[in-house]
Amino acid sequence: MDSEERTTNRSEQKSRKILRSLIRKQPWDLLLVIGTGVSAAVAPEIPALCSWRSCIEAVIEAAEQLEVLHPGDVAEFRKKVIKDRDLLVVAHDLIRKMSPRTGDTKPNFFQDCLMEVFDNLEQHIQNPVVLQSILRLMERGTMVLTTNYDNLLEIFGQQQGKPMESLDLKDKDKVLQWARGHIKYGVLHIHGLYTDPCGMVLDPSGYKDVTQDPEVMEVLQNLYLTKSFFFVGCGETLRDQIFQALFLYTVKNKVDLEHYMLVLKENEDHFFKLQADMLLHGIKVVSYGDCFEYFPEYVQDLTAQICKQRSPDADRVDSTTLLGTSCVDCAKRKLGENDLVLSKRVKQSDNVDTSAGDLGIVKKFETQVQGN
Repeated sequence: MDSEERTTNRSEQKSRKILRSLIRKQPWDLLLVIGTGVSAAVAPEIPALCSWRSCIEAVIEAAEQLEVLHPGDVAEFRKKVIKDRDLLVVAHDLIRKMSPRTGDTKPNFFQDCLMEVFDNLEQHIQNPVVLQSILRLMERGTMVLTTNYDNLLEIFGQQQGKPMESLDLKDKDKVLQWARGHIKYGVLHIHGLYTDPCGMVLDPSGYKDVTQDPEVMEVLQNLYLTKSFFFVGCGETLRDQIFQALFLYTVKNKVDLEHYMLVLKENEDHFFKLQADMLLHGIKVVSYGDCFEYFPEYVQDLTAQICKQRSPDADRVDSTTLLGTSCVDCAKRKLGENDLVLSKRVKQSDNVDTSAGDLGIVKKFETQVQGN
């Protein structure tokens, strides 16, 4: 074995180390936030699944092929995708360009472009290892939300006989049921789903519609205080405006929380800076290695270690459990400052009174958006 190969193997072996604080979490203590990295690992042949930028580029390509966008506009939007940092604005402008001049977003050609881009997703599932791991965690009480527009997880879950359900923020009742743990196999798409473009939250005004609902904000932010969020396959989710509005703006003392983010370590300086920055949000950044090929196996191994953890109440926890018993003490500490009282054994609780849903969220959100 030459020196270069030994170095590579040592690097890979080092990347297999997993934080004990993470593997000791019970599945029902976790809330998975899955991003484009998951979709890219599962269906690598679909470029639109690899990143938000790639998705917009694919939509522009489809619009050109379907002849629903003027050639001059096609060229202009391609420049914007390369130059503009705020891709949300680019996507919004693109939708408006393919919508009626009245300003109504439906009917529009954007839906047809999305259908073209994500056609026959089920035929493109090549590496389901990550999806299998996520389903295994969901079986044991882990909640899942995603910034993705695709429904690969739901498709695969249905193939495995699971009653999967896709949710978006437009359906308030479903969101509340999911957040309270009543939809075991529900996947919350905070940006919406490609199969229902009218429910996609791309327009900044769509964010305000969500954040102006105190009941929804209260129950969602309670999750950020009581669950350990685990970001998997996410790039810059914390810069995502809707994620910020839902979970970050009014949640205080974030440094006292314990969330996790799994990332690719391409550059050591960038990685360690990210670690330091994310600790300010109560997020521990961990790496699966310096190669994306290590990602599926790492997730699989991590899932196996989490699922083999047992607690005295493991057999009695179901999909309606708000908190696992292993995190009761930390939950008391986290929620104590918000004048919440948790019993020693946390049971199903649809009536938990939280103060996280600060009614000032709208003003804070608008100020943040204007500042951007």
